[in-house]
Amino acid sequence: MEQFSLLAPEILLFTGGLVIFLIDVFARDRTDSGRGYATLALFTLSAAFVASLFQTYAFFELEVAQKPVAVLNMLEIDLFAALLKAPIILVMILITMAGSTYMNKRTERRGEFWSFFVWVTLAMSVALSASNLIMLYVAIEFLSITSYLLAGFLRDNQRSAEAGLKYFLYGAVASAAMLYGMTFVYGATGTLDLKEIAAHIAANDPSVLAPALLPATMFVMVGLGFKATLAPFFQWAPDTYDGAPTPVTIYLSTASKAIGLAVTARVFVVSMNALLVDWVPIMAGLSILTMTMGNLMALRQQDVKRMLAYSSVAHAGYLLIGITAVAAGTESFMDGINGLLIYLIAYMFTNVGAFLVVMVLEERAGRTDIGAFEGLYRRAPALAVMLTVFLLSLAGIPATAGFWGKFFVFGAAVQRQYFWLAGAGVVNAGIAAWYYVNVVRVMYFGERETDAEPVSVPIGMGAVLVVCTLVVFWIGLYPDPLIEWATTASEQLLSVGS
Repeated sequence: MEQFSLLAPEILLFTGGLVIFLIDVFARDRTDSGRGYATLALFTLSAAFVASLFQTYAFFELEVAQKPVAVLNMLEIDLFAALLKAPIILVMILITMAGSTYMNKRTERRGEFWSFFVWVTLAMSVALSASNLIMLYVAIEFLSITSYLLAGFLRDNQRSAEAGLKYFLYGAVASAAMLYGMTFVYGATGTLDLKEIAAHIAANDPSVLAPALLPATMFVMVGLGFKATLAPFFQWAPDTYDGAPTPVTIYLSTASKAIGLAVTARVFVVSMNALLVDWVPIMAGLSILTMTMGNLMALRQQDVKRMLAYSSVAHAGYLLIGITAVAAGTESFMDGINGLLIYLIAYMFTNVGAFLVVMVLEERAGRTDIGAFEGLYRRAPALAVMLTVFLLSLAGIPATAGFWGKFFVFGAAVQRQYFWLAGAGVVNAGIAAWYYVNVVRVMYFGERETDAEPVSVPIGMGAVLVVCTLVVFWIGLYPDPLIEWATTASEQLLSVGS
């Protein structure tokens, strides 16, 4: 019974999604506005969020479970999973609040959409705690399949259908490569459990196992890199982000990306720590390639939604620095993984806010090119100020959440004496600042004939934007609690892998 209580968020999400699906199956009125389904989804996500908060509080404040707790032999509830689960579910709640009207107006299959939306949250929650490669694969596949359906959900919209198809085709190849790599890991170690893989490597000569395990882990990295939009596995992302319904785009660029990077950290830190000297150079190369390609492509974009899509690719490169610079037992308070956790949480709320402003303009003007943002400060001052805050946070300006994320991952690279990696990150951050500031310039100094036309923001959307803004400033001005929690969680994960 105690094990099932640890799975309370997952049980609530499964049950809630099933209830929405069954109501939709047996509903007679197909002309329903969808508010009931969205409300049920919001209630389910909120209940799961409360359960995850209790779980997080128990781990960090009551100290009732400082050691990881194994559940059903394939899941592990620990500080690392607990710290990320609540913010990810909260992000999905915010997307539901802000995007329900948008989606309900554009589809008649509202029950299907909201059941899939709840279940994709379930998949992410399970993936966070997966401690076995089979469970990891099932969770990632569950996450991917529901994401394909959500991206292409507007079947009568050509761009949405194209987004879903491209996402599926790339995802199928990445999934096959990941499964292929897992079979090699099993062949070399005789187990699929992450801790047992690490124990097998430690009990044998790592140099003997490396020729078999390194190619295998790189195949696994293809699947995880696909979810995290790492180069060169990100080609699907810009078209999918651009064509998918904007609430789905927000989820894909924030929560889904966070899962890809969190799972990557768990797999490599826990099971492959003994081969760190072999895979770190590969990770470093992927990090530099990802951030550089993302930023250079973002520079050329005239569509802000597409620019943010390429920007999210670049941020995956920054985040990968935290995994590359992982350092167990260091005396410094920057060990790489705590930087990853801080950056992920800061990035999710920042990017949700930025994309929501884009969604407001998309609803108002029917487009998201940079011209739609001209003179926004005169039409909607509060909206322009909030977007400015989000863009400055993405650029890593002090007093915002994004600053602490970059500070910790770059600091971890410097501490490990990867000066070239930290330097590449700083240069890329400078490139990114240029296109972020360009949007700010257009909002405040751009001229257009419709400057006098105000931009209205729905109450729910406005409330979510205020929450995101407050979180960005809270982390930026008072990061101490988050730093403490992230450091505690990272120390536990690193101790498992060492």
